[in-house]
Amino acid sequence: MLLQGKTVVVSGVGAGLGHQVAAAVVREGGNAVLGARTEANLAKSAAEIDPDGTHTAHRTTDISDEAQCEALAALAVERFGGIDAVVHVAAWDSYFGGIQDADFGTWSQVLDVNLLGTLRMTRACLPSLKTNGGSVVIIGTQSAVAAPSEVRQAAYAASKGALTSAMYSMARELGPHRIRVNTVLPGWMWGPPVQAFVTFTAHSEGVPEAEVRARLARRMALPDLATDGDVADAAVFFASDRARAITGQSLLVNAGELMR
Repeated sequence: MLLQGKTVVVSGVGAGLGHQVAAAVVREGGNAVLGARTEANLAKSAAEIDPDGTHTAHRTTDISDEAQCEALAALAVERFGGIDAVVHVAAWDSYFGGIQDADFGTWSQVLDVNLLGTLRMTRACLPSLKTNGGSVVIIGTQSAVAAPSEVRQAAYAASKGALTSAMYSMARELGPHRIRVNTVLPGWMWGPPVQAFVTFTAHSEGVPEAEVRARLARRMALPDLATDGDVADAAVFFASDRARAITGQSLLVNAGELMR
């Protein structure tokens, strides 16, 4: 098991990728400490992943609040004795638009959550990570390096692009403590958000959902979209000792839609 006996903090645990990451941590022998703004989502996810509660703990956490980030990190240390990795899934991805129709007040909020929130949560975990080294895993987005044509999410893409730049600096700064910092870049990822997009598009165009999904899949080198689970597996790899010599890297998990 890749994470046997290790403790991983996972932010942004809901019905999609955050849940899959937490589930993969437990499946690989680790302890998952779940954070998100909605208590009901946390409780549901933890119950599905770990019915007897042996390998999970959770606390309501808004990553725009530094004290709440520190409380989640403290819970991990209190319950399991330390932190070996943190996987940043929490993000504000529901604001759409480009530069021409930008509400820069909302842009500031997106940046505060996606960029600064990730940095807050990372800093909260550092005291424990410094003890034995460990891993910081950022969930980015392919749209930070190649904007999709179907949807415009300029603020989200910009915030995630800034995180990639921050990753390089953190990898240098934290490397002497044996802390690795890497990013997973999903493209079109089959899970609740993309399922909702496919359903909406199919209804709008009056075509079957399978046709919309197939249209997306035709862009891929592989014959279908990557899934939430595929991205979660990549995050778990970066969190594990199998990636002990990898830092400052970005990995596209996109079924081959974009190759670099």
